[in-house]
Amino acid sequence: ELVVESGGGSVEAGGALRLSCDASGLLFSPGCMYWFRQRPGSEREEVAMHSKSGPPKYADSVKGRFTISRDSGKNTMSLQMNSLKPEDTAMYYCAAARNDRVCNTDDLYWGRGTQVTVSS
Repeated sequence: ELVVESGGGSVEAGGALRLSCDASGLLFSPGCMYWFRQRPGSEREEVAMHSKSGPPKYADSVKGRFTISRDSGKNTMSLQMNSLKPEDTAMYYCAAARNDRVCNTDDLYWGRGTQVTVSS
């Protein structure tokens, strides 16, 4: 597997979790790396994106609570999730662009996901 997530789990509302993504199997530094999530009954949505050429981007629903960080040299990435809410419950996926420059969400390497459950 080229992209592997870890760090999911169960936490009470208001708690924190840190997700990690290991894409060290890629032989290049992806132009962008992403965190997506899929909540029950919903489509997959982009949560955060880290680009080599610009500032991180976040979904409005997580701004101020989630922080994405990346070690481009190691092709690893993390998502620090604070002040978690029950609506953050989802399967979280790490994804990486398939080249070192273009960021196209239609052309990504995907991990298998890690479950995050937030109880009220």
